[in-house]
Amino acid sequence: MQQPAGIGRELVDFDVLAGWMAGQGLPDGPFEQVALLSGGTQNVLVRFSRGGREYVLRRGPRHLRTRTNDVLRREARVLTALDGTAVPAPRVIAACPDENVMNGAVFYLMTPVDGFNASVTLPEPHASDAGMRREMGLNAARALSALGAVDHEAVGLAGFGKPEGFLERQVGRWMSELDGYGALDGYPGPDIPGLERVAAWLDAHRPATWRPGILHGDYHLANLMYSNDGPEVAAIVDWEMCTIGDPLLDLGWLLATWPAHGDMSATLAGPLGDAGGLPGPGELVTAYAERAEAARGRDLASITWYAVLACFKLGIVLEGTHARACAGKAPKETGDLLHGITLGLFRRAEAFIAAEDA
Repeated sequence: MQQPAGIGRELVDFDVLAGWMAGQGLPDGPFEQVALLSGGTQNVLVRFSRGGREYVLRRGPRHLRTRTNDVLRREARVLTALDGTAVPAPRVIAACPDENVMNGAVFYLMTPVDGFNASVTLPEPHASDAGMRREMGLNAARALSALGAVDHEAVGLAGFGKPEGFLERQVGRWMSELDGYGALDGYPGPDIPGLERVAAWLDAHRPATWRPGILHGDYHLANLMYSNDGPEVAAIVDWEMCTIGDPLLDLGWLLATWPAHGDMSATLAGPLGDAGGLPGPGELVTAYAERAEAARGRDLASITWYAVLACFKLGIVLEGTHARACAGKAPKETGDLLHGITLGLFRRAEAFIAAEDA
């Protein structure tokens, strides 16, 4: 079989793929319309058609990292579990959890998503219709509520994560992560105003009760694909951080990264944030609560706490790249940019706290 141009065998060996697909009972024939997709992930996405069916193959990057294959196995398991639910997400067609099949890489085949990423581009009619953009914002919360409504045990995800003590360990876990950056030569340590105050507030105001569920782990506009024809969310993508935890942290993450005029959030939201017309944070919470089974047993009155935790956690994650840049292990411009976003996230956390305590 002739290898499609532009995609080396170290990424996808199409002879191996053809044999594996035959073993899965999938249609045979030539690989057609093969294209390497771009996106906001380091993982590899290759779209192709074969035997009258379209596929997207997802695998780790060219140079596999230590946990890449485990992450891909987890993604495939969650997306498989979501089949048959109302959650807008790619559907797994078949998964290969054995890294010995394809050059050391776990991979899976999923359905293509017919849509666009509004943090990258904003086509018509969306660009000219403020009412449609408002619905796009509300639908971000509604799509998340569909995920929050899923009974993770009923769909086969019991034991997938470690929900016991999930909220209790968050602050200590991420402060330890931040401390660990000190091992990088050249990093002077975190210069993040409000760090200790935010950590102390989170510990003092932690919700007493919560209900476990599926947590996407990185829920913001850049990880949503929208319908080409309207404001619907076509798919939630990039499930690398998924686990079983408190789904309200995903809603907090959406609030923490939600576009606001003149601050760091515009960097995360791209053209959709620049265009405006989006609903406010309170409207997002209301839209989430419309789905009773998502909100039942979850304390939406504590949503500020989750938004503050999201600012805290994401800020520390981004500071890791700044630390690596100080050590010469990442571009300085990228490190400086992400450090600026970290500072903005902590300013937003303190604003959330001030409004809550007022």
